[in-house]
Formats: sequence, C-alpha cells, structure tokens
Amino acid sequence: MTDNSYFSFGLNDRLYGISTAYVEEVFPLPELISIPEAPHEMIGVVNLRGEMIPVIDFNQSLGLQSSNYRLTDSIIVLRREKTKVGIIVNQVCEVLTISSDEITTELEPNQTVSENGVIGGLTRHAGDIVILSDPENWLSAIDSHTFKLVENYLSQELNRSQSSGEFVTEQAVFAANATPEERDIFRERANNLKLPFESQDLTSVKPLTIIVLNDQLFGIDLGVVREFTDIQQVTPIPCCPPHIVGNMNLRGEIVTLVDIRPVLKLPLTAITRSSKALIVEVEEILAGVIVEDVRESMFLLNPLQVIAVTPETTSINPDYLQGEAVYAEKMMSILDVPKIFLNGGLIVEQAV
Repeated sequence: MTDNSYFSFGLNDRLYGISTAYVEEVFPLPELISIPEAPHEMIGVVNLRGEMIPVIDFNQSLGLQSSNYRLTDSIIVLRREKTKVGIIVNQVCEVLTISSDEITTELEPNQTVSENGVIGGLTRHAGDIVILSDPENWLSAIDSHTFKLVENYLSQELNRSQSSGEFVTEQAVFAANATPEERDIFRERANNLKLPFESQDLTSVKPLTIIVLNDQLFGIDLGVVREFTDIQQVTPIPCCPPHIVGNMNLRGEIVTLVDIRPVLKLPLTAITRSSKALIVEVEEILAGVIVEDVRESMFLLNPLQVIAVTPETTSINPDYLQGEAVYAEKMMSILDVPKIFLNGGLIVEQAV
C-alpha cells in the first residue's frame, strides 16, 4: 500500500485530484491571449513572468461543455518534464493523502473511469467522490505541433509590435459574458503576472500568522496579533454563549478567551493540552482566540496569489474571509479578524 498526495480542485460541482508532483503554481484566472487555429480545448496563453504558458479548459479535456469564466476561477500550472500547461478550474481545494488501495475504477453504477485517458481512478474522501486525473497520459498527448503553433504566432506578433515596444494582438474578447469591470480585473491580473517577482509591486504585502483550526489552515494579519501564549487556568463566565470560553490571567491582565469557529461555520471542539491562545487587538478589543496550533508566526504572502472565495467555493463562512492562497501545498483561508470581532456577534455586553 502506497500513500499518494493529490492536489484537489472543484469543477462543475465535481471534485478532482491531480498528483502534487505535477502542480507547480496556482493563481487567479487572468485575461488570456487567444491563438488562432489552436486546438479547441486550448483557450489561450498567459504570459507568466515572460514565459508563455498554454491554458486549456479542463471541461473540454473531459469531453464536457465549457462554462462561463468567472473571477473566482483559477489556473493550476502543471509541469511534466519541460512542458508547462495551465488548466482552468472553478475552485482550488486542499491536498489529499490517498492510499493506492483506496483508488478504484468503479465506485457505483455509471461512475466509472473514462476511456479518454484523462481520468485515472476514483476514490472517496469525507463522503465525496474524488475523480483522479493522471496528467502523464494527457500532458504527453499535447503534441509538439500545439506548442510550435503558439511559438510561431507569438513570434509573429512580437515582430509586428517591435517598433512600439508593446505586445499587441488582435484577439477575441476573453470572457465575453463578463462585465466591463470584471474584464478590467482579468486584464489587471494578466499585466501583474507578466512582471518578474523582483519587479512586482509588493508594497501591499502584509505578513501573516498561520494558524490551525479543525485541521484547516488560516492566515491572520500579523498587525492584529499581539502574542501567542499557552492556555493556562480559564475561569468560566456565567450566562455566556459557548463561544465565550472564559477569562484567563495574562501577566496580571484579564483576557477573555473566545472560540471563533462558530462564526466560520466550523464545529466547536474541546481544548487540548496542545491548544494555544492567539492574543489579538482589534480597535479597543483585546481577546484571546483558541487555536489548535501556530504553524508559522510570520509568513509574507504575495497578494497576486490570493484567490477570491464565494459561498459556492468554500465551506467556511465567506463573509469573514479575505480570500484563499496556497501555503505549503495546502489551501489557506485568510481571515478578516477585525470583521469577525466587530460584526461576527462575538461580543456579549462586556464579555470580550
């Protein structure tokens, strides 16, 4: 029995997994450059820091109809040897560990492995059916002619625009059903992706503290974090809801310990010996937040890697999320801590 790591993503209300060995990068869907005469599943290319990456619609690779592209969609860049290809997905999920004996070719009637080589197996995870794809099969099927077509077309366009110093191409409107405002965002994302890391404007980068709640990763703006501490003796507060755990003495300062999981639509769990308190300050509110673990005290996140979330793309309450991003091969939800404390109903009279 062998354990394998799969990067999971959602597409058309189905859950898919691809071996993490192929996943190189994830970013929000930008405007794509269309290539005439390209294969129908290849929607266009993206200029990723000077490298032109072909992008395919994974729906069409699966023999399904394409859907309208949305700002919440993402591109997963896959690498096989020297070949890089992006696939468009609706939702980036988590990294799953699946043992080889859990993978089958048939779970239930009419739920079998496709014969087109894109799907390699099926499994179950947390009650969901996960469709596993083997990029070795279909990445190798993207023939050299496709990449040559892209290379030749881009070369012609670059020669045509050499005098102006700008890349100009007449192309079909990307995401034609999007609003003008949405297309502006797609275009801005594409322009940002062109820049090398050292040239990108990272002035808006904020350091994050990475915590764990219910085995899920969350990022918190370090600006609201005062310190971390072990949970010592907690004095219960009478007549308070379950999310108000009690008061604790922090070097002579009384701090109310709260559990933010109900606000995030996560179930409450008992405090363990390894639990810690994250002491936060929001305006005039000082409180301790129960966390299972502090994974990293300071992590610098490139804002270009933040993916938008909607109620359809996350089980966490999206009202209190600033987005998602990849951290250590897993998806991390970025919490809006001020909003949680000011608008989340945590404050009970003077309890917090």
